[in-house]
Amino acid sequence: MNYNKNMQKLKITTVGSSAGVVLPKNVLARMKAKKGDTIYLIETKEGYSLTAYDPEFKSQLESAEKVMNRYRNALKELAV
Repeated sequence: MNYNKNMQKLKITTVGSSAGVVLPKNVLARMKAKKGDTIYLIETKEGYSLTAYDPEFKSQLESAEKVMNRYRNALKELAV
């Protein structure tokens, strides 16, 4: 098998009556995440992706950008 050299091997452990994984410090740093943050597990065609990125926020930001582009002149006048 050809594995990605950036792959991290994680062990599933017991957390109370649930199961969890411990993320190494270097992984959290690269994700720009810290203890207490929310991270997202997203199912993709290739499997699962773990990210600190909020997919709902992207959708909201895209909507806001459309409104700002559409009403650019009005927003510019209001900013003065």
